[in-house]
Formats: sequence, structure tokens, C-alpha cells
Amino acid sequence: MMLNARTLAGIADGSVTLVFRRWEAPRVRAGGSQVTAVGVVSFDRVEEVDPAEITAEEIAAAGLSSREELTRLLDRRSGRVHRVEVSLAGPDPRLALREQLPDAAELADLQARLARMDAGRHGPWTRAVLRWIADHPGVVSTELAEHVDRERFALKTDIRRLKALGLTISLDVGYRLSPRGRALLEHLERS
Repeated sequence: MMLNARTLAGIADGSVTLVFRRWEAPRVRAGGSQVTAVGVVSFDRVEEVDPAEITAEEIAAAGLSSREELTRLLDRRSGRVHRVEVSLAGPDPRLALREQLPDAAELADLQARLARMDAGRHGPWTRAVLRWIADHPGVVSTELAEHVDRERFALKTDIRRLKALGLTISLDVGYRLSPRGRALLEHLERS
């Protein structure tokens, strides 16, 4: 589920406990969660609601200023209206992971994961991307895409896969390797 920065800030400080969305079918499930910029957001309850029955208190709990703002939000899509109870479940686990230096078993596991990524339709790309990021921290992704001859948005999706393994850190512009990513790259270059 897409959550804007204002909503995420409210979830993080506890002032936002509800989110309303219009979907044909729910896109999140109660008990599910999502890693976001503020940490892991938990979807505690999901239910279909009649928009006319949404109270002023619920609108405020969604971080919205008025029924008109809720209506503008909901009118952007078709489907039924769903109320999602949300809470902050904890910090982004990737933050701690990227600081953990991998032991021999983890290095082998990471190497196997990268090999599976390299077996995809783009062919081997992981080592070249990790090396480029190591050599060019904070450089705009457009330059990286040109360097590895890939479409920028597809490459950014792949870099998010590296981030999920704790190997890269997203900056305001570009990326840098995490300590975990540097250790893996050194291991790969020695092998």
C-alpha cells in the first residue's frame, strides 16, 4: 500500500491509526505488514466500510483535516471503501542488517542469492552494480543505468532487492554500500 510521508510520520508518532482506501478487493490483510521509510507498518484490521458512516473521529485518526479531504482521497479510484487499522510494529529490519558483517555461512548464502538474481533475464548484474555503487556513492541512478546499459526504473527495482539483503543504503541522491555490502563485495572479488 502506498503511504505518503505525512501519513507515515503520523503512524510513526502514533497520531495516525487509520488509513482509508478504495479497492475492488483489499490489497493488504489483517496481520500483514510493510517495510516503509519510518519502519515496519502493521495492518492490524482491514474491513469494508460505508463512506457515509465514517465518523469525524475516524477522519482525524487517518490524519485528514476534513470529510472533503477524505472524499478527494477516495474519489481518485473506483471500488469499495476499506478502513485499515495501522500501527508501527518496529524499526526497519534492514537498518540493523546492513550493519551486520556476514560470517562465512552468510557470505555463502548471499553469494547464492546473488547468483539466482544473476540468472534472471538481465543476466549477471549484481557484482557490477555493487562495484559501481562502491566506486560512485551518491551518484544519480541515471548514470548507473547508463553504465550497466539498463532501464533506470527496472534497475532501481533490482537495487531494492540488494537493499532488502542489507547490502545497499539509499541516499537522497544515489546509493552507497552498507558495511555488509562492502564485506560481501570484498569476498566476491577475492573468490
